[in-house]
Amino acid sequence: MFNDKNEYVTLLRDVDATQVPMGTKATLKKGDRGQITQALGGNFTILYHGNLFQIDKKDAEAIGKKIEEEAAPLPINPNGNVNEDSIWDVMKTCYDPEIPVNIVELGLIYSCEISSLDDGGTEVNIKMTLTAPGCGMGHIIAEEVNQKIMNISGVSEVHVELVWDPPWNQMMMSESARLHLGML
Repeated sequence: MFNDKNEYVTLLRDVDATQVPMGTKATLKKGDRGQITQALGGNFTILYHGNLFQIDKKDAEAIGKKIEEEAAPLPINPNGNVNEDSIWDVMKTCYDPEIPVNIVELGLIYSCEISSLDDGGTEVNIKMTLTAPGCGMGHIIAEEVNQKIMNISGVSEVHVELVWDPPWNQMMMSESARLHLGML
């Protein structure tokens, strides 16, 4: 995994990106330079012309990085049920593009409910929040959570709901997250 956040890169082709934190789509142009500020969960955050942009992992080669292979679907429990620990582990691979701590350790996941469907599949309902209600990246982070949970064997439906009550605050972060961010 890439972790030298001071690396400058030259775009090898035009690439679609999402401006952080507004969530607006943009195209970064071939030949321009940027600085990688974060590379976690497979995605890259790049400082480009004074603004932050997230580049999806599928476009890693546009900045000269190797595309990470998707992990094989995670197994179900021997009893045929989806393993809740697998869901939490998968959510720990999702990151806010501005903060180098996963969304679970940030305290953004409020609940994870698993239920069996009549057809034998499993439905997962996630309630999550953001560090700021006006963050335009919410739908992008929620979609990443959805996609990664859908990769778990036995999961047939995922619903990720953004909620604002209770409002997020820094005390919701794990102790290790606060330590990592220099808040302890």
